Amino acid sequence: MDSNLLQAQAGLWNLTLGYLKSMSLKCALDLGIPNIIDNNGQPMTLSQLHSVLSLHPSKKSPLRRVMRLLTYFGFFIEKSSAGVGEEVYDLTTQSRLVTQKDKSTNMLALIRCLLDNTWVKPSQYIGDWFVQDEKEVPAVLAHGCTFWELASQEPKVNKMFNDAMVSGSCLLNDVIVKHGDDIFKGIKSLVDVGGGKGAMAELIAKSFSHVRCTVLDLPNVVGDCPNNGIVKFVSGDMFTYVPPADIVLLKWVLHDWNNEDCIRILRRCKEAIPSREAGGKVIVCEAVVGSTSAMISEEPQLLLDMLMLTLTEGGERDENQWKSMFIEAGFSSYKIINTTGFMSIIELYP
Repeated sequence: MDSNLLQAQAGLWNLTLGYLKSMSLKCALDLGIPNIIDNNGQPMTLSQLHSVLSLHPSKKSPLRRVMRLLTYFGFFIEKSSAGVGEEVYDLTTQSRLVTQKDKSTNMLALIRCLLDNTWVKPSQYIGDWFVQDEKEVPAVLAHGCTFWELASQEPKVNKMFNDAMVSGSCLLNDVIVKHGDDIFKGIKSLVDVGGGKGAMAELIAKSFSHVRCTVLDLPNVVGDCPNNGIVKFVSGDMFTYVPPADIVLLKWVLHDWNNEDCIRILRRCKEAIPSREAGGKVIVCEAVVGSTSAMISEEPQLLLDMLMLTLTEGGERDENQWKSMFIEAGFSSYKIINTTGFMSIIELYP
């Protein structure tokens, strides 16, 4: 058989069975394997893992197969250990992102959320959705309602989503603080639109004491958030009103909405800020498709775009698509800071 054909066949197998990578990761997280290795303080053999997990003897060989696959994809690393008689497994930089010890880089809640059936199930309806005339997204076919309706009706889903947004922001938060001296210079107030439980707003308030921070979000999100004197929580609708501030922050908000809705949101944000001369600007934290450095793959951006297709009417956008929306919303110029892996910080000026 032709070598090109063999490679094509292998590639098709990989594309077809790629979901098993995700499910193997879910298995490892459900079992708590990264935390078990982390808490052990040193690499562990398969026998040790099997024992700590208290699994049935028949599950030892299947456990080895799960560990082998995740090791192949870089989630774990397999090492030789003299005198042990077995290979040992250790954490990698990737798997340390889902361990409990370092809260500042912990992505566990986000990854658990994305692997939950609430988020996975709509992807099975993409083909059905394409051949229907209805505008509703695949999530409606899967759950009978939009994701936002589901979150408002199901406390478990709502909590999972809010926890995921906090978890997913951990590395992005650090980048914003790193660039904060420039971003927040001369700024007295900030509104985090769709800011959830206020994790980023609180970090900004603590890191830059001269900035008064407010979070605007829906009642089912901020209704139980205490006013702790650090962040003020406001219940409201970003489509109708954004509280006035020097800076409006939109982090992982616009990719949830179609172009028309994004323009409406951006116009409300523009109304809330002063002139550029007075320091007014909108900070957008989103993916800019195709803008990643040579070290970072574009693949996460494209996969995230497909996730948005299944759940929302939004999606990930390239620079030209962002630019078109910014102009339509009435902004005079923008600046993209590509410093956050596959995410970017975009400064919009009125």
